[in-house]
Amino acid sequence: MESDKFNGRLWAGRALVTLALVAVLVALWPNATSLYDLTGEEELRGQVAGIVHWLNTAVRPQPKLDTAAVAGSPHAFPTVSAFGVNTFLQQEAEEVKREESLDMVRDAGLRFIRQEFTWEDIEIHGKGDFVDRRNDPAGVDAWLKYDHIVELAEARDLQIIARLSNPPAWSRVAGDDAGEKAPPDDFNDFGDFAAAVAERYRGRIRYYQVWNEPNGNEEWGLQNVNPEAFTELLCVAYERIKAADPEAVVLAGALTPTVANDGGHMNDLIFLERMYAAGAGACFYLMSAHGY
Repeated sequence: MESDKFNGRLWAGRALVTLALVAVLVALWPNATSLYDLTGEEELRGQVAGIVHWLNTAVRPQPKLDTAAVAGSPHAFPTVSAFGVNTFLQQEAEEVKREESLDMVRDAGLRFIRQEFTWEDIEIHGKGDFVDRRNDPAGVDAWLKYDHIVELAEARDLQIIARLSNPPAWSRVAGDDAGEKAPPDDFNDFGDFAAAVAERYRGRIRYYQVWNEPNGNEEWGLQNVNPEAFTELLCVAYERIKAADPEAVVLAGALTPTVANDGGHMNDLIFLERMYAAGAGACFYLMSAHGY
């Protein structure tokens, strides 16, 4: 009899836990009508991994986004529209089209542009060489089009988030064989470039993003991603940017959202956790992430 009572209580407890878990899932479940909608994965294995990732994200403590939490910050951010747009104006050869593009940005009510300041397009042929001889043997100043972009943004009261990335082939012994976006062999070369940009645009550009998607999509080259190595590069760039412009605000490179952990990709939450463990918290002021 006692055994039957015990088993009854055991099953009741299990049922209660099961109902509680179901209730949590129902409460947290997003607006998705299928496992594909929820995870973006077509295969069952990927869907199961996606559900685990989603559930872990759903129940973990969320970041505090209240602006009052940073009221005592040494950086006073302007009260303007928080929305911006990615621009790749360095790829546009016609100046009038750059102007028209930024006119549309301004007229849309946007106040930020994230614009690439492409290392391989500025310090092209070698260390300290800022002359572009790719199309003209006599060479032209590689800074000129970037100066023009900054001038256009200023005239339209647009804030620039300067994305610093894409090393030139000369910065790696393996050249582009290591991947066109692979990091340089010597992180100080990147630090020198970051300092050169910050010195040139001191007082004109306030925000600098160091790298892009270092946790995947071959943005760390044709090799395994490495949060510890990226943290080292981030810290070098942070120190050099802040030395050149103490008022600069440094963003850590935007992470790509992924549940993959296959060497060439690393889950963004794991990557970020390892960045913090490696000391990244002292080397940026804002974190950036891609939300697609």
